Amino acid sequence: MRKTQLSCAIVAALASTSIAAQESEAPAKLETIEVTATKRAESIQDVPVAVSALNGKALENLGIDNFQEYVEFLPNVVFQGTGPGQNEIYIRGAATTQSNIMLSSVQALQPSVAFYLDEMPVSMAGRNLDVYATDVERVEVLPGPQGTLFGASSQAGTIRLITNKPDHAGFAAGFDTNIGFTKDGEMSNSVEAYFNMSLTDDLAVRVAAYNDQQGGWIDNVRNVPGEGGYIGSAVVMDRISAGFGKLAEPQVMDDNRITNPNISANSDARVVSPQNDALVEEDFNDAVYSGARFGLSYHINDDWDLLVQHTQQTLDTEGVFAYDPTLEGETSALRFQPDENRDEFGLTTWTVEGRLDKLDVVYTGGYLDREIDTLADYTGYTNGGFYSTFYVCDYTSAAEDQRCLDPTKYYQEDTSSTRNTHELRFNTTMDTPWRVTAGLFYDEQEVATVGQFKIANIEKFGPRAAELVGREGINSDGGPFPSEVSFVNDITHTIEQIAVFGQVEYDLTEKLTASIGARWYQIDDIYVGSTSTVDVTRRIRAFGTQDPDELAAVGLDPEAVNAAIQSGQLETDLLDDNGVLTVDDTIFKFSLDYKINKDVLVFANYSEGFRPPVTNRVGGGLSTNQEGKFNNFRIPVYSTTDTLDNYELGLKGDFFDGLFRVNATAYYSEITDLQTSRYDPTNISFLVFTDNVGDAEIKGLDADLTWLATDDLVINAAFSLLDTELTSVNSELEGIAAGVGSQLPYSAEFSGNINARYFFELEGGKRGYVNGSVSYTGDRYAGMVMDAFVMEDATQNIYGTGSGLKIEQEAAVYEGVTYADSNGETFRGGRYVQESYFLANLAVGVTNDVWKAELYIDNVFDERAVLNIDTQQFTPKVVTNRPRTIGMRFSYDYY
Repeated sequence: MRKTQLSCAIVAALASTSIAAQESEAPAKLETIEVTATKRAESIQDVPVAVSALNGKALENLGIDNFQEYVEFLPNVVFQGTGPGQNEIYIRGAATTQSNIMLSSVQALQPSVAFYLDEMPVSMAGRNLDVYATDVERVEVLPGPQGTLFGASSQAGTIRLITNKPDHAGFAAGFDTNIGFTKDGEMSNSVEAYFNMSLTDDLAVRVAAYNDQQGGWIDNVRNVPGEGGYIGSAVVMDRISAGFGKLAEPQVMDDNRITNPNISANSDARVVSPQNDALVEEDFNDAVYSGARFGLSYHINDDWDLLVQHTQQTLDTEGVFAYDPTLEGETSALRFQPDENRDEFGLTTWTVEGRLDKLDVVYTGGYLDREIDTLADYTGYTNGGFYSTFYVCDYTSAAEDQRCLDPTKYYQEDTSSTRNTHELRFNTTMDTPWRVTAGLFYDEQEVATVGQFKIANIEKFGPRAAELVGREGINSDGGPFPSEVSFVNDITHTIEQIAVFGQVEYDLTEKLTASIGARWYQIDDIYVGSTSTVDVTRRIRAFGTQDPDELAAVGLDPEAVNAAIQSGQLETDLLDDNGVLTVDDTIFKFSLDYKINKDVLVFANYSEGFRPPVTNRVGGGLSTNQEGKFNNFRIPVYSTTDTLDNYELGLKGDFFDGLFRVNATAYYSEITDLQTSRYDPTNISFLVFTDNVGDAEIKGLDADLTWLATDDLVINAAFSLLDTELTSVNSELEGIAAGVGSQLPYSAEFSGNINARYFFELEGGKRGYVNGSVSYTGDRYAGMVMDAFVMEDATQNIYGTGSGLKIEQEAAVYEGVTYADSNGETFRGGRYVQESYFLANLAVGVTNDVWKAELYIDNVFDERAVLNIDTQQFTPKVVTNRPRTIGMRFSYDYY
């Protein structure tokens, strides 16, 4: 039972089956699961699309119970991020650079993978909802575009978490508990429980509750400059900063830092190193999931049923889940401000199902209310921000008196998100060669966020008390904000969508079926608010009206903007006079499937997926740096829709009397106008924005294999082969993003795993079992931009040592900077490589099908995997997995 949304998705790809009942007198064989991947209930082996699924018992049997392990057991799915509640999901290599966590609520791409909790889509831009999956019926993973049935966020796939519903059969209850001990870390423990009760023949309730305390293992160590600690660098700050903030002698200042033997105190250093003595703590990266789900099922009459569910969850995290590679070991971090994140949501859903003669009718709706409160160390801005010297250095003093002061900074966020969806659909039930699924969909999402940045050194500036430029669409009172706050984002982003969808299947023969699906949609993107430097509402509206007076009022040159629009450099035709971006289109899906015999199905599909445009806060702005690649560059007013066209051939088959199952899909995908997030304050804009990097293609093969080797031994295996390639790069990103022929980020060319489970009989009607698994993930590139050599040079200057991380050179010249490296040479272009790794888990247990006790070892060989190289603060940090953990699980079910 102890799973998050991520774990369920991962184990769901291990195999599409569970083990047949061993006590049956019939020959053992693999059983199948009924899924609703096509919004009809069908056997997973009869659905002519790639889909993986596991039921709740199989999920529990796999024993995956922490975040790091989740990543390893779904070869074609990647979870990329910086910790619980801070991850993006990518499927089949369709990955790009997303906004960093400090800006994801303000300006982020729509997800390319939809995540559903039952019938409710809960994926959100920037920060996917991290649902703790307790009391689960099954999980379905649908790779490839699912847009005709599941909408905009299903560009690359859909993950569906299906919970157990109230059962009218009677009373049932149970609990799971777990305790684990992590090497050189804190103890973890969890408790989950459920009960089900039929109050009357027509009314049943079900309640599930959980508390999971995941102990930390990363230490926030004392900063010791000269021993891999943060020193600070005037050279780095000077070269990234605005022309008015240039320092007279940055190298001389670096020569007189605290690491100089003749300088004994920060007060004498010309570059002050930050201190964190008060924050030193062992095992400081804790995470606690707690919550409950309440369900009520009511049989209105013989034809109509009502289901209402409410889920309430709180996720609290402290610390960070990445280590600093400049320090010894792989469990040490340097943080100079507290890092805290509280993510709380309430989700209420309702479903009415009924039958009207020859139609099944489903109306389902939901309302999600989410609150995020974040406090994060933002000291790294000093090493990448355009106003770096402005905020911490007295660059106007005489050369010999210039100093750069304490760079410690923080970011504080208060975000409220809501989502309201309604869907009405119909399924035909006639006994005819044709079947129809059709429906209407409405979705309204709103993200309202206030982000406060403490950036300026108080010793230099005194109280700042920032205020917003505009007032329309803001969520605060506009300021003045607390005296430490230098900059504020206050944004409300609303996305409204209506859609009509349908799918028709027709049996051309008894064995051959053709289907066609389509979805028409219209999406309105409404982006309002203000920062302490830009009236966002007025700026976007000015581009919609193209009123010269309004363009001038927001600091733009009307003639230059008009020239950019006329030349096609800027697109504004999707904006109306109110600044609302509207896009509509129709996408299609075509499919043929052929049933060779009752056990083998082959199919061919063509499908389309998309992500809608994203409005930029500072669209139309001219880049700050007008040299080289940035000459005459303007930020797009919005990123345009990116689309994914997918072609695939698949096989689903049971062989050798149902003992061996193969589900495999080969696919080819073309991505047009791939969206990416950009944050380049040194050259372009202080604010993050979205852009289209170019086109890409993906070729791959996914396979799930299950073998019931004996009545007591089942072996599951899964692998993914990927060949991703950028086929074109937009001219303004040539020499900055990876070039034509380069791989897309985050996905390995090969990933795979194998899991074996062996049962043996014990006295007293009990059974023992041993479960072992091994997974492999290949090398992956970190991000889309070739800035690794720049970051490595900065790291060497700031910390006095390099990161030691692998960099793959991809270009002789990196055109994303206009300054030289520390040796006066031109920067090469390259990306960090997240190197390959193996992970192994082992468990042994005993059960009598009512209770189960299990001993386990996760990460048997104590591998420290590189899950993500996080560069959001301009020097690399490494997100890693939990070290070896030994523990015990116990569960009990009463029926």
